[in-house]
Amino acid sequence: MSHPAVRLVAISEDPLSVAAVLDSLDDPASGGLVLFVGRVRDHDHGRGVTGLSYSAHPHAIDRLRAVCARVAEEYDVSGLSAVHRVGDLAIGDLAVVVATTAGHRGSSFEASRALIDTLKAEVPIWKHQRFVDGTEEWVGAP
Repeated sequence: MSHPAVRLVAISEDPLSVAAVLDSLDDPASGGLVLFVGRVRDHDHGRGVTGLSYSAHPHAIDRLRAVCARVAEEYDVSGLSAVHRVGDLAIGDLAVVVATTAGHRGSSFEASRALIDTLKAEVPIWKHQRFVDGTEEWVGAP
């Protein structure tokens, strides 16, 4: 399942590039571009985080492509890109980058919000957090 507005979809062990996402959406007809960058933070629910790792199901990329196509179909966007990192990440590293373009900002804001929310809810990527007290936790794992 594909949609012509879907430009860049990836799950990568390599550091993510905001520039690559923006380049994928270069389009002179788009008046609005909304970008969301999710970074690894140093805390979660009041607990200090030292780092984390992301793991993805082997079919996660297929699910991510399907989510992107569905969001592109449901919203009036001219472009849509989503990339997610897997592997070990440090505090401050980029974990996910999503962006959409549209003729007007409203459509792009709505689509970007739907894209990140749907990605987090439906794409089987799991977070393993390590806390400063030595404990750890899986988030989003089945």
